Amino acid sequence: MHDSRAFWLRARSYNSGMIDPKGLKRAAAERGKKLGLPYAGALLPTEAHQLMQVGAKLVDVRTRPEVQYVGRVPGAAVVEWQTYPGNRDNPEFLAELAALVGKDEPVMFLCRSGARSHSAAEAAMRAGWRETYNILEGFEGDKDAEQHRSSVGGWRKAGLPWIQS
Repeated sequence: MHDSRAFWLRARSYNSGMIDPKGLKRAAAERGKKLGLPYAGALLPTEAHQLMQVGAKLVDVRTRPEVQYVGRVPGAAVVEWQTYPGNRDNPEFLAELAALVGKDEPVMFLCRSGARSHSAAEAAMRAGWRETYNILEGFEGDKDAEQHRSSVGGWRKAGLPWIQS
């Protein structure tokens, strides 16, 4: 019942052109608690988009080739969680993040499907960022029955702004 109420409150504020950052963050925190997450919360793509509109930083942690060839969110910073080629952990991840986002600023992490961004949100929280979020479903979402992405969930499926090089 509580989730349903939160959904309608978010929908009403979004449809009226008013964004309720506290309400969005509260919903993300509740979702995060249910999922047992150690960081501030888990956002749906539409919630992340709304928070971006009021100044929250979105950091895309996919590899640069993914961002270039699959597409990207306008206004998002890119800090690779894993480097390409080889998918090795990026040893400069926290330093690159610190150059873009203050530890007192809310930061939302996005990847292809929500797995790398979960790891990034956790690492940033452990390194002192106070308000880190994972964007559930990621940019492309999970695979459908035919093994294709962008049809089940994710930023693109939600119809949110994105561009391709």
